[in-house]
Amino acid sequence: MSETMRRANPGLLELALTFNHIALASFGGGLSAWSREVIVVEKCWMAEEEFLSAITMCRILPGANQVNLAVFVGAKFRGALGAIAAVIGLSFVPVMIILGLGYAYFQFHHLPALQSVLRGAAAAAVALTLAMAIKTGGKCLRGAIPLLLFGQFSL
Repeated sequence: MSETMRRANPGLLELALTFNHIALASFGGGLSAWSREVIVVEKCWMAEEEFLSAITMCRILPGANQVNLAVFVGAKFRGALGAIAAVIGLSFVPVMIILGLGYAYFQFHHLPALQSVLRGAAAAAVALTLAMAIKTGGKCLRGAIPLLLFGQFSL
C-alpha cells in the first residue's frame, strides 16, 4: 500500500462531495468506471485490487451497487456517519435533477430534438460501461475458471 493510501482519511464533507462528484460526472451510466477513476486513481483511497473486491461484494449484496459502494467507502473511513454522508452525496443532487428532468420530459417529450439528445446520452452510457469492462477485465479474468464463468454468464 502506498504512503498516500495509508494517509487518506477524508472527512464527512469530502466523502459527500466526492460521491456527489462521482454521481454528477457519470450521470446516465458509467458509475462503476467513474467511481474507480476517482476512488483509485485521483483520491488514492483504495488500491485497484481492494476496489475490485469492494465492487464485486457490492454487486453481490442486495441494493444498488453504487449505494453499496458509497456505504462501503464511507464506513471504511468514518463509520456509520461516513456511510450516511457518502450516500447523501451520491443521491441528493441527482434526485433533484431527475425530478426536474422528469417534469421537463413530460412537458416536451414530443420534440424530435429531445429524442436525439436521449439517444446520444444512451450511447455515452454504453461507452462508459464498456470502458469499465475493458479496464478491469484484464485484472479479473485471469485463469480458466474466471474466463469460463464470464463466457457462461455473458451469453
